Amino acid sequence: MSESHEFFNRQIKLWGEETQDSLSNKKVAIIGSGGLGCSLAIALGASGIGEFALVDFDEVGVHNIHRQIGFKVGDDGKFKADVLKELVESRCPYTKVTSYVESFQDFAKRGLEFDLIIDGTDNLPTRADINEYCIANNQAWIYGSVEEFHGQVCFFEKASYEAVFQVSDRKPNGIACPIVMHIASLQANLAIRHLTGLPVKKDILYYLSFDNEGVLDTKRFNLPTS
Repeated sequence: MSESHEFFNRQIKLWGEETQDSLSNKKVAIIGSGGLGCSLAIALGASGIGEFALVDFDEVGVHNIHRQIGFKVGDDGKFKADVLKELVESRCPYTKVTSYVESFQDFAKRGLEFDLIIDGTDNLPTRADINEYCIANNQAWIYGSVEEFHGQVCFFEKASYEAVFQVSDRKPNGIACPIVMHIASLQANLAIRHLTGLPVKKDILYYLSFDNEGVLDTKRFNLPTS
């Protein structure tokens, strides 16, 4: 058994060597290297995706560290994308990561091609820009958002984000760390299913929330497609 197959042994038991090897040829862009972006990059990097682009112009702040699991005390002041790149590559030697310390708008001008784009941002205008870019380029993308104890996930293919959500510059309220990892995990699972060729139901919005008694509820909404 090769070193890489030993590394990914448990996944190979799921889908075989050929599918695992195919992941090394996949390219994924994660927009945002904060809470969602950290968990996404760690999970997907460890899964054997061959190449990543991490896009984020922001620096690590002390208030980020509790929920942005790619960072530790002492990373404050460093660019998030650069720190996360180093972590992902150190955990998986079979993954190449390029950090782009810039806005999505500037990144989009590069004209790079990806098998999948994943939203890890925390603001609606940038998500609207991602949506517009992906529609124009026939690009599949996965949306995720978190706030307080709830979150949303959707694999967009034919539906439009702006047809569902009102775009504003509103900032999210407080956020609990576990819900960030939970939503990112759901995004990562959708991504892995798509990239390995497993069935994925597109254009369904999943809304996950806890009620006042701590009961987890998951709702599904079919989105209108053009």
